[in-house]
Amino acid sequence: MRSLRRSRGAPTPDDLDDGPLEAWAVPTAPAGGLSFEGEAVPVVVLHQAGRTFAGPPPVEALKPTDLVIERGEYVAIVGPSGSGKSTLLHLLGLLDTPTAGSYHLDGIDTVTLSEPERAGVRAARIGFVFQAFHLLAHRSIVENVMLADLYRPGGRDRRRERAVEALVSVGLEHRLDATPATLSGGERQRVAVARALVSEPSLLLADEPTGNLDTATGDQIMALFDDLHGQGLTLAVITHDRSVAARAGRVVGLRDGEVIEDRLVGSGMR
Repeated sequence: MRSLRRSRGAPTPDDLDDGPLEAWAVPTAPAGGLSFEGEAVPVVVLHQAGRTFAGPPPVEALKPTDLVIERGEYVAIVGPSGSGKSTLLHLLGLLDTPTAGSYHLDGIDTVTLSEPERAGVRAARIGFVFQAFHLLAHRSIVENVMLADLYRPGGRDRRRERAVEALVSVGLEHRLDATPATLSGGERQRVAVARALVSEPSLLLADEPTGNLDTATGDQIMALFDDLHGQGLTLAVITHDRSVAARAGRVVGLRDGEVIEDRLVGSGMR
């Protein structure tokens, strides 16, 4: 395996032929002293976590927030533009760090991690689905999915096997060698879902997953999320669309960087 600088924050397509990315340290045991006696450790625990951008003037994009997402829960995070949804997404996805408070993911105190450790935890424990798909145009869809699996043990053959399994699970077994340009919008989003699933994450984060899709195709993607939740996956969907939010078990509403509602709309759990 080629030597990787520890300062790198993410793998690149050139790493596809290598073994697992051992240059990133991935914490595997809870850190920071969280204790939930007799209970499973929640996937997400935000305690007075906030994010202020320095400015000038300083902007408090997310006010100190408490949020717990239990394992197997399906949460919709809603709010208008400027409400703090994107800031919260970036904190939950370890794409940014709180300027106040703490964030534990699977019991790991993420605020204390180095950037390489954060990159490793992000890749191993969080799956992302974005509105814009973010697929590599010059790679086949199976290679796009393989790229998200570089942190786990196994060579290229094992990574391809897991990528194929993920694509089969979203109904794309017949398009393995296709490139993104040859796919419909719905198929591209299914590839993005497969990419998010291949590392068997603790948390799937979806940012406006139906924003670039027509209504019928969007309904198909949300039905896929329903199925994934039914299989026990923990989901947090960021959306401004109340019809999308209605499919979740719980709605967390934001306005002006503050949580203004947190309510169950269904069973709330699998």
